[in-house]
Amino acid sequence: MCRHLAWLGAPRSVSSLVLENPHGLLQQSWAPRRQRRGLLNADGWGVGLYVEGRPEPVRWRSSRPLWSDASFASVAPVLASGAVLAAVRSATVGMPPDETAAAPFTDGRWLLSHNGRVDRSVLPARNDAESVCDSAILAAHVFAEGPERVGDTVRAVAALDPGAFLNLLLADGRQVLAVTWGDPLSYLVEPDGVVVASEPWDDDPRWVDVPDHHLLSATPSGVAVTALEP
Repeated sequence: MCRHLAWLGAPRSVSSLVLENPHGLLQQSWAPRRQRRGLLNADGWGVGLYVEGRPEPVRWRSSRPLWSDASFASVAPVLASGAVLAAVRSATVGMPPDETAAAPFTDGRWLLSHNGRVDRSVLPARNDAESVCDSAILAAHVFAEGPERVGDTVRAVAALDPGAFLNLLLADGRQVLAVTWGDPLSYLVEPDGVVVASEPWDDDPRWVDVPDHHLLSATPSGVAVTALEP
Protein backbone atom coordinates (compact mmCIF):
# COMPACT_ATOMS: atom_id res chain seq x y z
CA MET A 1 0.00 0.00 0.00
CA CYS A 2 1.01 3.61 -0.45
CA ARG A 3 -0.19 7.14 0.27
CA HIS A 4 -0.48 9.79 -2.41
CA LEU A 5 -1.89 13.22 -3.20
CA ALA A 6 -2.47 15.54 -6.13
CA TRP A 7 -2.80 19.33 -6.16
CA LEU A 8 -4.39 21.39 -8.94
CA GLY A 9 -4.71 25.15 -8.60
CA ALA A 10 -2.58 28.18 -7.92
CA PRO A 11 1.14 27.49 -7.54
CA ARG A 12 2.12 26.23 -4.10
CA SER A 13 5.49 25.12 -2.83
CA VAL A 14 6.16 21.40 -2.83
CA SER A 15 7.09 21.70 0.83
CA SER A 16 3.67 23.13 1.70
CA LEU A 17 1.97 20.23 -0.10
CA VAL A 18 4.17 17.33 0.97
CA LEU A 19 6.07 18.18 4.15
CA GLU A 20 4.38 20.89 6.18
CA ASN A 21 0.80 19.74 6.80
CA PRO A 22 0.21 18.17 10.22
CA HIS A 23 -1.00 14.86 8.78
CA GLY A 24 0.50 15.15 5.30
CA LEU A 25 2.61 12.72 3.32
CA LEU A 26 5.62 13.17 5.58
CA GLN A 27 3.70 11.96 8.63
CA GLN A 28 1.85 9.39 6.53
CA SER A 29 5.20 7.84 5.64
CA TRP A 30 5.54 6.67 9.25
CA ALA A 31 2.11 7.13 10.89
CA PRO A 32 -0.81 7.03 8.44
CA ARG A 33 -4.21 7.45 10.05
CA ARG A 34 -6.44 5.68 7.53
CA GLN A 35 -4.22 3.06 5.94
CA ARG A 36 -5.86 -0.37 6.11
CA ARG A 37 -2.89 -2.52 5.05
CA GLY A 38 0.65 -1.85 6.23
CA LEU A 39 1.97 0.44 8.95
CA LEU A 40 4.86 2.21 7.21
CA ASN A 41 5.40 3.83 3.83
CA ALA A 42 9.17 3.82 4.03
CA ASP A 43 10.13 2.14 0.73
CA GLY A 44 10.61 5.32 -1.24
CA TRP A 45 8.82 8.44 -2.37
CA GLY A 46 8.30 10.52 -5.48
CA VAL A 47 7.11 13.96 -6.55
CA GLY A 48 6.08 15.00 -10.05
CA LEU A 49 5.20 18.54 -11.04
CA TYR A 50 4.45 20.65 -14.07
CA VAL A 51 6.36 23.85 -14.71
CA GLU A 52 5.63 26.68 -17.11
CA GLY A 53 7.24 26.35 -20.52
CA ARG A 54 7.81 22.61 -20.22
CA PRO A 55 5.07 20.29 -21.61
CA GLU A 56 6.28 17.16 -19.84
CA PRO A 57 6.35 16.79 -16.04
CA VAL A 58 9.53 16.73 -14.00
CA ARG A 59 10.05 14.13 -11.27
CA TRP A 60 12.17 13.57 -8.19
CA ARG A 61 12.06 9.98 -6.87
CA SER A 62 13.98 8.06 -4.25
CA SER A 63 14.08 4.61 -2.67
CA ARG A 64 14.75 6.15 0.76
CA PRO A 65 12.13 6.97 3.39
CA LEU A 66 10.81 10.49 2.94
CA TRP A 67 11.73 11.49 6.50
CA SER A 68 15.41 10.69 5.86
CA ASP A 69 15.92 12.82 2.76
CA ALA A 70 17.44 16.08 3.95
CA SER A 71 18.28 17.19 0.40
CA PHE A 72 14.64 17.08 -0.64
CA ALA A 73 13.58 18.88 2.54
CA SER A 74 16.03 21.68 1.78
CA VAL A 75 14.92 22.16 -1.84
CA ALA A 76 11.17 21.54 -1.55
CA PRO A 77 10.38 25.02 -0.15
CA VAL A 78 11.66 26.69 -3.34
CA LEU A 79 9.94 24.32 -5.80
CA ALA A 80 6.47 25.55 -6.72
CA SER A 81 3.79 24.40 -9.15
CA GLY A 82 0.07 24.55 -9.76
CA ALA A 83 -0.06 20.84 -10.61
CA VAL A 84 1.70 18.31 -8.37
CA LEU A 85 1.40 14.57 -7.76
CA ALA A 86 3.33 13.02 -4.88
CA ALA A 87 3.48 9.62 -3.21
CA VAL A 88 5.17 7.63 -0.46
CA ARG A 89 5.62 3.91 -1.01
CA SER A 90 5.03 0.72 0.93
CA ALA A 91 6.39 -1.94 -1.41
CA THR A 92 4.40 -5.05 -2.18
CA VAL A 93 6.25 -8.16 -1.01
CA GLY A 94 8.58 -9.36 -3.75
CA MET A 95 8.64 -6.07 -5.62
CA PRO A 96 11.97 -4.29 -6.28
CA PRO A 97 13.18 -1.67 -3.77
CA ASP A 98 14.83 0.74 -6.24
CA GLU A 99 13.59 4.22 -7.12
CA THR A 100 12.26 3.14 -10.54
CA ALA A 101 9.46 1.39 -8.64
CA ALA A 102 8.46 4.58 -6.83
CA ALA A 103 5.50 6.61 -8.10
CA PRO A 104 4.70 8.77 -9.89
CA PHE A 105 5.15 6.98 -13.19
CA THR A 106 4.85 8.84 -16.47
CA ASP A 107 4.28 8.41 -20.19
CA GLY A 108 5.79 11.82 -20.88
CA ARG A 109 2.53 13.70 -20.38
CA TRP A 110 0.61 12.08 -17.54
CA LEU A 111 1.71 11.26 -14.00
CA LEU A 112 0.23 8.21 -12.23
CA SER A 113 0.40 6.78 -8.73
CA HIS A 114 -1.06 3.44 -7.64
CA ASN A 115 -2.11 2.71 -4.07
CA GLY A 116 -2.67 -1.04 -3.89
CA ARG A 117 -1.52 -4.26 -5.47
CA VAL A 118 -2.39 -6.36 -8.50
CA ASP A 119 -1.35 -9.74 -9.87
CA ARG A 120 1.07 -8.91 -12.67
CA SER A 121 0.10 -12.06 -14.56
CA VAL A 122 -3.32 -10.61 -15.44
CA LEU A 123 -1.75 -7.56 -17.11
CA PRO A 124 -0.44 -7.54 -20.68
CA ALA A 125 3.31 -7.95 -20.93
CA ARG A 126 4.86 -4.55 -21.64
CA ASN A 127 8.40 -3.44 -22.42
CA ASP A 128 7.60 0.22 -21.80
CA ALA A 129 6.96 -0.12 -18.05
CA GLU A 130 9.44 1.82 -15.91
CA SER A 131 9.92 -1.11 -13.51
CA VAL A 132 8.96 -4.76 -13.18
CA CYS A 133 6.86 -3.93 -10.10
CA ASP A 134 3.09 -4.37 -10.27
CA SER A 135 2.34 -0.64 -10.03
CA ALA A 136 4.65 0.28 -12.92
CA ILE A 137 3.20 -2.40 -15.18
CA LEU A 138 -0.31 -1.28 -14.27
CA ALA A 139 0.66 2.33 -15.02
CA ALA A 140 1.98 1.39 -18.45
CA HIS A 141 -1.27 -0.48 -19.13
CA VAL A 142 -3.38 2.52 -18.11
CA PHE A 143 -1.29 4.82 -20.31
CA ALA A 144 -1.68 2.44 -23.27
CA GLU A 145 -5.45 2.18 -22.82
CA GLY A 146 -5.75 5.95 -22.42
CA PRO A 147 -5.85 7.75 -19.05
CA GLU A 148 -9.27 9.21 -19.86
CA ARG A 149 -10.58 5.62 -19.89
CA VAL A 150 -9.07 4.78 -16.50
CA GLY A 151 -12.45 3.80 -15.03
CA ASP A 152 -13.04 1.21 -17.76
CA THR A 153 -9.48 -0.06 -17.43
CA VAL A 154 -9.78 -0.53 -13.68
CA ARG A 155 -13.05 -2.44 -14.07
CA ALA A 156 -11.43 -4.74 -16.63
CA VAL A 157 -8.36 -5.40 -14.49
CA ALA A 158 -10.52 -6.02 -11.40
CA ALA A 159 -12.52 -8.61 -13.32
CA LEU A 160 -9.29 -10.49 -14.03
CA ASP A 161 -7.97 -10.12 -10.47
CA PRO A 162 -10.91 -9.75 -8.06
CA GLY A 163 -8.51 -9.44 -5.12
CA ALA A 164 -6.71 -6.42 -6.55
CA PHE A 165 -6.61 -3.03 -4.87
CA LEU A 166 -6.59 -0.42 -7.60
CA ASN A 167 -6.72 3.08 -6.18
CA LEU A 168 -5.21 5.32 -8.85
CA LEU A 169 -4.33 8.99 -9.00
CA LEU A 170 -3.47 10.69 -12.31
CA ALA A 171 -2.62 14.22 -13.40
CA ASP A 172 -1.65 15.90 -16.66
CA GLY A 173 -1.17 19.48 -15.48
CA ARG A 174 -4.73 20.50 -16.39
CA GLN A 175 -6.85 17.90 -14.60
CA VAL A 176 -6.72 15.24 -11.92
CA LEU A 177 -8.37 11.83 -12.29
CA ALA A 178 -8.72 9.38 -9.43
CA VAL A 179 -10.25 5.94 -8.91
CA THR A 180 -11.22 4.38 -5.60
CA TRP A 181 -11.07 0.60 -5.76
CA GLY A 182 -10.33 -1.06 -2.44
CA ASP A 183 -9.54 2.10 -0.48
CA PRO A 184 -11.17 5.54 -0.17
CA LEU A 185 -9.82 8.91 -1.21
CA SER A 186 -10.65 12.36 0.11
CA TYR A 187 -10.66 15.77 -1.50
CA LEU A 188 -10.63 19.34 -0.27
CA VAL A 189 -11.69 22.34 -2.34
CA GLU A 190 -9.68 25.41 -1.35
CA PRO A 191 -10.15 29.00 -2.58
CA ASP A 192 -7.08 28.57 -4.80
CA GLY A 193 -7.44 24.95 -5.91
CA VAL A 194 -8.25 21.36 -4.98
CA VAL A 195 -6.26 18.58 -3.33
CA VAL A 196 -7.09 14.88 -3.69
CA ALA A 197 -5.39 12.56 -1.21
CA SER A 198 -5.36 9.07 0.28
CA GLU A 199 -6.31 10.68 3.55
CA PRO A 200 -6.86 14.24 4.80
CA TRP A 201 -3.70 16.15 5.59
CA ASP A 202 -5.39 17.98 8.47
CA ASP A 203 -8.65 17.99 10.44
CA ASP A 204 -10.45 20.58 8.32
CA PRO A 205 -14.15 19.57 8.31
CA ARG A 206 -14.45 20.52 4.63
CA TRP A 207 -12.69 17.34 3.48
CA VAL A 208 -15.03 15.08 1.48
CA ASP A 209 -14.56 11.29 1.39
CA VAL A 210 -14.96 9.59 -1.99
CA PRO A 211 -16.81 6.25 -1.75
CA ASP A 212 -15.24 3.04 -2.99
CA HIS A 213 -15.61 2.13 -6.68
CA HIS A 214 -15.96 5.72 -7.83
CA LEU A 215 -14.20 7.95 -10.35
CA LEU A 216 -13.23 11.50 -9.43
CA SER A 217 -12.44 14.18 -11.97
CA ALA A 218 -11.07 17.55 -10.88
CA THR A 219 -10.53 20.53 -13.18
CA PRO A 220 -10.30 24.28 -12.55
CA SER A 221 -14.08 24.39 -12.96
CA GLY A 222 -14.84 21.93 -10.17
CA VAL A 223 -14.92 18.33 -8.93
CA ALA A 224 -17.18 15.56 -10.23
CA VAL A 225 -17.59 12.11 -8.64
CA THR A 226 -19.33 9.26 -10.47
CA ALA A 227 -19.97 5.62 -9.60
CA LEU A 228 -18.05 2.96 -11.52
CA GLU A 229 -20.59 0.27 -10.70
CA PRO A 230 -24.37 0.30 -10.23
